[in-house]
Amino acid sequence: MSFKWDRMHKWDDNIEREMIDSVSEYVLEYYGVEEIVDLTKEQIEEINTFCEEFEWNILMAPGFRYVINVWEDEQE
Repeated sequence: MSFKWDRMHKWDDNIEREMIDSVSEYVLEYYGVEEIVDLTKEQIEEINTFCEEFEWNILMAPGFRYVINVWEDEQE
């Protein structure tokens, strides 16, 4: 019998959702805003600068991408 992990994608989805929730919560608390769309352009630029320091290769990167994408989508 070979190794098998049924529904591994569910674990993957849960872990990604946790990263997104954690980053979003931290960013909102750090800047003292209620919603991602309440962030200013300068604050998003600060987050982008922070992310460039780790070149998007850290585990929490999906959370930062989510915050930035939500903010950018609301600006259009």
